[in-house]
Amino acid sequence: MRSPFRLDFVLVQAVIAGALSFAHLHDIAHAAGQDGWKAWAYPVSVDLLLVAAWRRLRTGQTPRLAWSWFLVALVASLGANVATAGFLDLEQPPAWLRFLVAGWPALAFLGGTLLAHTPGSEVKPEPVPAAVAVERDAPTPPPPVDTEPEHGESTPVPELPPAIPVPDALLAQARKIADSHRATTGSAIDADTLGARLRVPAPMAAAITAHLA
Repeated sequence: MRSPFRLDFVLVQAVIAGALSFAHLHDIAHAAGQDGWKAWAYPVSVDLLLVAAWRRLRTGQTPRLAWSWFLVALVASLGANVATAGFLDLEQPPAWLRFLVAGWPALAFLGGTLLAHTPGSEVKPEPVPAAVAVERDAPTPPPPVDTEPEHGESTPVPELPPAIPVPDALLAQARKIADSHRATTGSAIDADTLGARLRVPAPMAAAITAHLA
């Protein structure tokens, strides 16, 4: 029977690297004059800013802002790792290191606030072509009313509805749909199918079909 617990070497490596980086940041803060709990708060602050910026990058919101603060936190973490390798005298740290450590809380607070409260970009809907939008909103003309002729009177000739103008853009789109339908089925497209594909009223679909004939 296999054990439900499996050793993940990638996770183990991440834990080891995180622990070392955490310890290096603590040593830098302690060498710069931050004692007690304050020295342990510095690595927590750097890691939290790094995670917040990475989450913004994963969601795709405000990429410039997220990349800026991700690089700031990454430089702070890498700088601490390099500084503890003997490049700086931690017994007598330089003044610029004390300055950076003392100013980090305000910088981290600013970065965390911007990442947490800056709204993301909204996806704008694609605009509908003006010609198609006008034809969709056009009212459907009423059908002609048939009246029975009285005895002895000639049957009146029904008046034909006025011709419906078809925009060139809509006609071009309809022609593409008709050609695709003919290539797929081998027959010409009818007015009902064309009207459903274009989402236009039945009279407009009939007028377009007449132009395509």
